[in-house]
Amino acid sequence: MLVVRSFIIEPFQIPSGSMRPTLEVGDFILVNKFAYGLRLPVVNTRFIEVGDPERGDVMVFRFPDEPSVNFIKRVVGMPGDRIRYEGKQLYVNGEPVAKELIEEGPEGSPQQLLLEERLGDAEHFIYNNPRDPGPQMREVEVPEGHYFMMGDNRDHSNDSRYWGFVPEENIVGRAFAVWMHWDGGLPSFTSVRHIE
Repeated sequence: MLVVRSFIIEPFQIPSGSMRPTLEVGDFILVNKFAYGLRLPVVNTRFIEVGDPERGDVMVFRFPDEPSVNFIKRVVGMPGDRIRYEGKQLYVNGEPVAKELIEEGPEGSPQQLLLEERLGDAEHFIYNNPRDPGPQMREVEVPEGHYFMMGDNRDHSNDSRYWGFVPEENIVGRAFAVWMHWDGGLPSFTSVRHIE
């Protein structure tokens, strides 16, 4: 079990709403630690290269400002990319990322707009609050060996727009499935799903 958790798959619980609607508070997720290469425990040095994060991946990483804390966000910017966020529109290398309105005031989030965003090969849902001006961000370039991360709940996410880039050595793995939901009552397995 120690080998599996150290090198292959590790479970995590979602503590905040920053990745809604993709992930809800109380979701228990599985993270593939092998997806981006095998790493030595504790020092987190990659000793076998398997692959690198891709735009649109949902990734768990150690928070750069407090490495003992794990964060989960979506990979938006790759090394060398230019990223800008203005008027609730994400731009990658000067091009607006395509998104489509799905629903106004979806159930459980009446103040939000539910949109489908196409980021690289990933199609996923995001929330925007039309009444909240939200953060604006001038264009930045992602340094080599780093990634720019954003939550899907765009107006309620503490992400790279506020604290900067995630270095490669902070990567934990790629989140790929929700296996249980627990909000304090009885655990539920009705939300088991693949993470897009």
